[in-house]
Amino acid sequence: MTAPAAGGERILVVDDEPDIVALVVYHLAKSGYRVSSASSGSDALATARRERPSLIVLDLMLPGMSGFEVLEKLRYDESTAGIAVLMLTARKEEPDRIRGLELGADDYLTKPFSPQELVLRVAAILRRVATGGEVKDILTIGPIRVDRSGHRVTVNDLEVELTPTEYKLLMTLADRRGRVQARAQLLETVWDAAPDVQTRTVDMHIQRLRTKLYPAGDLIETVRGFGYRLQIPSTREG
Repeated sequence: MTAPAAGGERILVVDDEPDIVALVVYHLAKSGYRVSSASSGSDALATARRERPSLIVLDLMLPGMSGFEVLEKLRYDESTAGIAVLMLTARKEEPDRIRGLELGADDYLTKPFSPQELVLRVAAILRRVATGGEVKDILTIGPIRVDRSGHRVTVNDLEVELTPTEYKLLMTLADRRGRVQARAQLLETVWDAAPDVQTRTVDMHIQRLRTKLYPAGDLIETVRGFGYRLQIPSTREG
């Protein structure tokens, strides 16, 4: 099912409950997005590879293949690794939310939810994706090289696949390199200070970012009791 094109970014809604799909599709389409839907994990993966949406609204409780498995496959596939993901979950337990964030989700929303809040969260994630897209320069910090105009990151000339939130987090640390960034500052800049996003979210994304930047991940220093700082072994912009 695909809503009429509205000229905005494409969103893929993945849920096996028809009423929820209809509700989410309606509100997103009303807000100007082009919306597709899928009711299973395999269908979601096929649609994501074919349509390359800007964002996927992903329910975790899917038949056959769980949302966690779908998210993991999305992140391991080069063609879908950069797609933003907003998790929907009926589970309120912290371990489930942390697992989703560890696998690379950009945000999460628990059921039941407000459709208006979902639309606002989608918009906030997409703003993070778009930030910095018009800057035409190269930033080099040690072995890390960022092509701002292309949103491409390489470490020792090997391309690194980052999610939109991971990219925004790296750019925030890079733009403020050498200075300690408190978790609250990072939440305000990277996550738009969503009221229910906790500092644990920052820690999970820093951990994933370090892993993906290996061995350059060691440049992200933990300043105990304060936050994080990107060290500068050598810096060149051009």
